[in-house]
Amino acid sequence: MNYIICHYGEIALKRGNRKFFEDKLISNIKAAFEKQAPGNFSAEGGPAFGWEFVKRISGRILIKLSENGQSASWRTNARCQMSDVLKNIFGIVHFSFAVSTEQNIESIQKAALELLKEKKFKTFRISAKRAEKKFPLNSQQINEKVGEFILNKLKIKVNLENPDVAVFIEIVEKSAFIYLEKIKGPGGLPAGSSGKGIVLISGGIDSPVASYFAMKRGVEAVYLHFHSYPFTSKNSIERVKQLVGILNKFQQKSKLILIPFSEIQQKIVSSKIPEKLRVVLYRRFMMRIAEIIAGKENAFVLITGESIGQVASQTLENIKAIEEAVKIPILRPLAGFDKEETIVLARNIDTFETSILPCDDTCSLFAPLHPETKANIKSVKLAEKKLNAKKIIAEAIKNSQVEII
Repeated sequence: MNYIICHYGEIALKRGNRKFFEDKLISNIKAAFEKQAPGNFSAEGGPAFGWEFVKRISGRILIKLSENGQSASWRTNARCQMSDVLKNIFGIVHFSFAVSTEQNIESIQKAALELLKEKKFKTFRISAKRAEKKFPLNSQQINEKVGEFILNKLKIKVNLENPDVAVFIEIVEKSAFIYLEKIKGPGGLPAGSSGKGIVLISGGIDSPVASYFAMKRGVEAVYLHFHSYPFTSKNSIERVKQLVGILNKFQQKSKLILIPFSEIQQKIVSSKIPEKLRVVLYRRFMMRIAEIIAGKENAFVLITGESIGQVASQTLENIKAIEEAVKIPILRPLAGFDKEETIVLARNIDTFETSILPCDDTCSLFAPLHPETKANIKSVKLAEKKLNAKKIIAEAIKNSQVEII
């Protein structure tokens, strides 16, 4: 196998903007490969197996592999590593390790036969696509010619509905590519192609999953975490760093902004604001801070892991009261998910086990026993008049820390 062919989906529908998305996808693939060069995974030596180029070719992304004489086992391991990387590149619907050959039917027949000789099977199917219309045979004729050749050589059967092996042939520009497997990618849009968003990441189960879905729609995630250290331990900060590290497989590098929040909580408690409104006020101040951070980061939206009705702050009334504090749009990718659905997704993206590690939660500090579930905006604003919001927000941002993960 000397090439990888990557197929995208909705990028093909972008018309005038298509090249922008294709270029972003190519850039993301290169960045991911440079971060985890397959050549560095082997004890056999240096980076002898890698990639020579990544480019667009007839509605596909083509990756040229280089092998430089390493052993078969080493090449297999390197390809597994490259496959693991590509499975996390948003924009790729599926990809395949392929051999290339000259664009004539005889060469295609021989290449297909060589691939099938490595397999044990009883039935097969040929599936050809002809992107290069100058090729003298159409897709059906290619299927028939190659299928007949294989039948004569191997004496096996054709099964068009449910074959043991499918042989895929793509006639593209000046080459023909043959492969036996389509490996599923995550789909979506290339990470970073839709601009930046500020993800309010708590360290729990929900916000990392919300971040995943935002990135899948092309959003570059900038992470914002509110902590209450030293009133709570540093566990929440360390857990968030671990989560961002896990999520980096989808965008390679991330900025994490840490905001101390305990002083704001103390001021809310000491200002004799009705106890039941504390959580709503906590969230309003978080949103205001996040909006300011978004301006500094040139981000267009805030992103949260909220799910309607899941906790007291996430009733529709409280969502409205909290969102009223800012003008920037707030996206809630998990609004319609229940907890079990979110847990399944968290397991799929490998964040669940980290999210359930024990640590202190910022919003639970000084939390009321019976929080308001139907906050009235007028009452909330009246309570906030007891606080110097601009001053305490500016102080929190001044004491923030930035880490690149």
